[in-house]
Amino acid sequence: MTNPSTEAGPRFRAFGRKHIDSLPWLKRLSRDQVLALKAVSAVLPFRVHQYVLARLIDWSDIPADPVYQLVFPQAGMLDRRDFNTMVALVVRKAGENEIVRAARTIQKRMNPHPSGQVELNVPRVDGEPIAGCQHKYRETVLFFPARGQTCLAYCTYCFRWAQFVGADKLRFAGHEVDTLARYLARHTEVSDVLFTGGDPMIMSSAVLRSQVEPFLSPGLEHLRSIRIGTKALTYWPFRFTTDRDADDLLRFFEEIRRRGKQIALMAHVSHPRELETAEAREAMRRIVETGTIVRCQAPLIRRVNDDADVWAEMWSEQVRLGAVPYYMFVERDTGPKHYFEVPLAKALRIYSSALSRVSGLARTVRGPSMSATPGKVLVDGVTTVDDERVFVLKIIQGRDPTWTNRVFFAHFDSAATWLDDLEPALGENEFFFEREIRAMYEGGWRPGWADLDDDDDGEMTA
Repeated sequence: MTNPSTEAGPRFRAFGRKHIDSLPWLKRLSRDQVLALKAVSAVLPFRVHQYVLARLIDWSDIPADPVYQLVFPQAGMLDRRDFNTMVALVVRKAGENEIVRAARTIQKRMNPHPSGQVELNVPRVDGEPIAGCQHKYRETVLFFPARGQTCLAYCTYCFRWAQFVGADKLRFAGHEVDTLARYLARHTEVSDVLFTGGDPMIMSSAVLRSQVEPFLSPGLEHLRSIRIGTKALTYWPFRFTTDRDADDLLRFFEEIRRRGKQIALMAHVSHPRELETAEAREAMRRIVETGTIVRCQAPLIRRVNDDADVWAEMWSEQVRLGAVPYYMFVERDTGPKHYFEVPLAKALRIYSSALSRVSGLARTVRGPSMSATPGKVLVDGVTTVDDERVFVLKIIQGRDPTWTNRVFFAHFDSAATWLDDLEPALGENEFFFEREIRAMYEGGWRPGWADLDDDDDGEMTA
């Protein structure tokens, strides 16, 4: 690591629902906007801080500003009946218990854990689930460290919103690092561990080290990459520059590489404005200088980045700063999806148009991709086959590895926004993966790598 930080940066301070009336930035909002914010933030998580408020939001363009839409809950994120219910509670100053009860009822209807996250993704040792872990794809295990299960600021579109609403039964959070390491020692097919959340970068460097160290130990040589999913690069770049342990963090990144693992920062960047500040650019420079690969990804979100020019600018800037454009995702079918969703046909047009405006260095990005139950499903094109207009779809990473790179077709539907909205094309009654997915839910089939019977000979149970 070059150029250690010498100057103290700002101190992080988060604000939430209880601070709405005291934040000076919000004095610009109308009474109705403030009331809506109070009502919706009782259902959907709300957390922001001074850097986002002062450096990323254009307060002259409220409520249209994309970063404002990104972090501030809006009235349209709830259906009208639910919104009116919450407004009424706020207006009559109902007690917090009553507000929470009403919010829980609404939250349960919002599909808090889509795509089989609870039912299909949790690995087991001796028949017992490993808390805070998911193993959907053969090569990659996700770990949700318990001390990383909040974020610097909450994105309103986040498909893991259920982690942050105070309902413990909805949270993925893991303390069992050693159990997971033992699981991985037996699962030599796993090459990547992804630390996710929440945001692992809220942890101190010392705590992060304690979580990562077990995966650098002898016996886990088959693990080639440590990934860390984070929004800190653009939401709090000081984490990598002037925070008191920023240098320790970057030295640890370098150490991970010296110990034979690749370190990849999976950065969530939703709008080019996030990369415009000197603070974010300096953070990127310091991270890249450690040899860490920065891969940038984001969903396509109505009201935030549903414009080809925005994506082309964002990908080009990522490349200029030394990062790798990685994924354009389709907004998942959870939370306030109706507020953000973009039809798949439009998403494909935006992606294709943006891709045509950038150099080959930025065409590493894949999309539009749905992280659905069978895997990552790419909307690869629209064509006509046997006089039927169809979506050309491809599984670019499959829950069953044999599905990977499999092409299939769905009847073209200009209004469809998710895989579940599509119908099989060309006379097929169902998509090729549906029977096996049903068997998975019924417990009749699991991939051989999904469970570990921890007996002396280390046999895996199917």
